[in-house]
Amino acid sequence: MIRVGIGYDIHRLVEGRKLILGGLEIPFIKGLQGHSDGDVLIHAVCDALLGAMGDKDIGEHFPDTDPKYHNISSVELLKSVVALVQAKNYRIGNIDTVVVAQEPTLSPFKNQIKKNLAQILGISQDEVNVKAKTNEGLGAIGRAEAIACYAVASLFREE
Repeated sequence: MIRVGIGYDIHRLVEGRKLILGGLEIPFIKGLQGHSDGDVLIHAVCDALLGAMGDKDIGEHFPDTDPKYHNISSVELLKSVVALVQAKNYRIGNIDTVVVAQEPTLSPFKNQIKKNLAQILGISQDEVNVKAKTNEGLGAIGRAEAIACYAVASLFREE
C-alpha cells in the first residue's frame, strides 16, 4: 500500500539569524524566523511524512509553546519523525520538494541539501528531489520577505 502526504511551510526572513535549509547553512544576510531554526524545507518534509501516515502535524508534535524546541535544529525534528515512520512500519519511498525563495539563489546548494536529506531520511539521494523557484517578484516571497517550501512524501507499509 502506498500512502502520500503533502507538507507546506513559510517563515519570514529576518536579520540576526542564520539561514538554514535542509539542515545546511546558506550564506545570506538574513535567516528564517521561527521557534526552532526555522528550516522551512525540513518542516515541510516533516509535515509531508506525518500527513502520509495520517498523523498530527509538526506543530502538534513539536509545539512552539514548548521551550525544549526553542532554537532546536530542525534536523532533530526530522529524525524524530523518521523514527515515528519506522515505528509505524512504514518505509519512505521518495520525497519531492520545491523551495520558493526570491533570494538567495539556491542552485549551488541543492545537491548538498539533497545529500543531507537523504542521509537523515535513510534513503538514497535518487529518492530525494530538491527544486528551487522564485516567486517572480510577487507577494512577500517575491519581495524577499519570506521563504516557503512545498513537499510531497510517499510511504510504503512494511509487512
